[in-house]
Amino acid sequence: MLVSLASTAVTYGASVSGRAMSIHDRRVAVPKGYSPVDVADSNSVIQMRISLTMGNRTGLENALNKASDPDSESYGQWLSQEDIQYHAAPSREALRSVHKWLSSYNIDSKSATASGDWIKFSIPVGTANTMLNANYNVYEHTASGKQITRTLEYSVPDDLQEHIKAIHPTTSFYHSTRGRVISLSGHHRSGSYGTSGDLKKASSSSTSSAEVPTSTSDFSNCNNTVTPACLQKLYGIPSTLVSSKTNSTIGVSAFGGQDANKADLASFLKLFRPDMSSNTTFVTQLLDDATNSQNISDAGIEANLDIQYTVGVANGIPTTFVDIGNDNHDGDDGGFLDIVNDLLAETNPPLVLTTSYGVASDESGLSKSLTFAMCDAFMKLTARGVSILYATGDGGVASSPGEKCDDEPFLAAWPTCPYDLSKVFYSATLVGATANIPEEGADLSAGGFSNYFDQPSWQQKAVATYLDAIGDDLYKGRFNRSGRGYPDVSAQGDKIQIIQSDEVGPVAGTSASSPIFASVVALLNDELLSNGKPPLGFMNPWIYAHPEAFYDITNGHNPGCGTAGFPALKGWDPVTGVGSPNYQAMRKALGLS
Repeated sequence: MLVSLASTAVTYGASVSGRAMSIHDRRVAVPKGYSPVDVADSNSVIQMRISLTMGNRTGLENALNKASDPDSESYGQWLSQEDIQYHAAPSREALRSVHKWLSSYNIDSKSATASGDWIKFSIPVGTANTMLNANYNVYEHTASGKQITRTLEYSVPDDLQEHIKAIHPTTSFYHSTRGRVISLSGHHRSGSYGTSGDLKKASSSSTSSAEVPTSTSDFSNCNNTVTPACLQKLYGIPSTLVSSKTNSTIGVSAFGGQDANKADLASFLKLFRPDMSSNTTFVTQLLDDATNSQNISDAGIEANLDIQYTVGVANGIPTTFVDIGNDNHDGDDGGFLDIVNDLLAETNPPLVLTTSYGVASDESGLSKSLTFAMCDAFMKLTARGVSILYATGDGGVASSPGEKCDDEPFLAAWPTCPYDLSKVFYSATLVGATANIPEEGADLSAGGFSNYFDQPSWQQKAVATYLDAIGDDLYKGRFNRSGRGYPDVSAQGDKIQIIQSDEVGPVAGTSASSPIFASVVALLNDELLSNGKPPLGFMNPWIYAHPEAFYDITNGHNPGCGTAGFPALKGWDPVTGVGSPNYQAMRKALGLS
């Protein structure tokens, strides 16, 4: 069920210590799936963050708009780290006023980002209740039993409203950060994954080239088992190992204790990429007390999938496993912010970042104010020429598997990440899933329309064409016809072969599609950089300007919420986006051939 959020500056005439206060964010009801447990202990401590208004957000938007517009003379002129920090730094007045307010409660805050637009501090619940005119309670997520401390509304002083974008944790109820891979037992067209009877030992003679293809000559079996060789044939992805030193790089994010195993990667390369050295591996970057254990029993299906289909498809382009630990006292969504802010602090962040993790339920769990603040962080990273890709999810129009939404509005995935302040829209590239050959939209592919945000200018024509094709009556009232449509693109997401604990088995999910598409982008970046051109960076305007660069998928649906879901049709659709990658056509559209 969608919940309504009040806008900022709803004044009730409240005051704290004689200072006029106005509501900054409010949730009118406890979200579906949560129940109140008790009043929060006033002495318990919250790890709090405040997002401050950028000093020159308009300048940053304008620069990114020009750099990402294929028709602009400034196309591809991404910003430097120093440029980002200049635009994002809050004004002196904002810093002075907010720090003075916090100091009046004996709070010593610290900058959480290089540009200073996020600050962090620890605060007792009792002090937070007083300072924010809030009422913090403990809420339990029924399905998982996880408890969080949140308030349904909070206020800030009137004179600080313009300086503060969001405060967290307050009204956001995101939970259960999890990989968006599903076992084939979760996909009705396939068998199960996870028992020794269903998996084949990577070293076993039962895994023959006729049964599990290892080269393009075995393409006839790709309807049963999808491997790097299948992807090379299907999408025209080159198989030649990258020898240039162009700084094309991939970052693979990981959350929730998922560990990527190097021994499993070596077995994967030996079986499915024998042309690559089994010594080819990845660099690990640990954040928030992550560990990435190499015990074979600790290997995560999601992490292994993501690493095997970046290292194993991107032909030797350097890959970094960016592992986010559980030291996120401000909530599960803190990890999504942490990874972006940490990469922003790097001199040379990966030029492609793929994320196959999401949160249960839909975008409404995250407040609009926090959504805008987090998407501002994405905007800063894309402005540096980084392509951010997110898997859409595996629940069709229900967003996540198992959501109960019959006779209710369809659930929208996170992050759709546009901005409505100036009607300038930037976001991650959202990746859906296809299945089979010829390709069709995978029924698990999460897709639809945002219930928060309007369509960005670069997709309005494509979405309007689709809406005209389905007419006004299909699912009338159950989705937002003016909302940002997703996914943007798609790639194979069914029967994907991985090595897990030295055994071969299939998985399915958009979490396979995102690293596959990320590898295509990294290979194109390598060619662009080799030819003295800039990397793709924020590529959504380019994607919608060049639909001829993709294989248009016109069959399939994405069922959910008691419906058959949306149909895949000619052109963009909310099952497969503009389509799957046609590598040679993408090269041509980029001026590489």
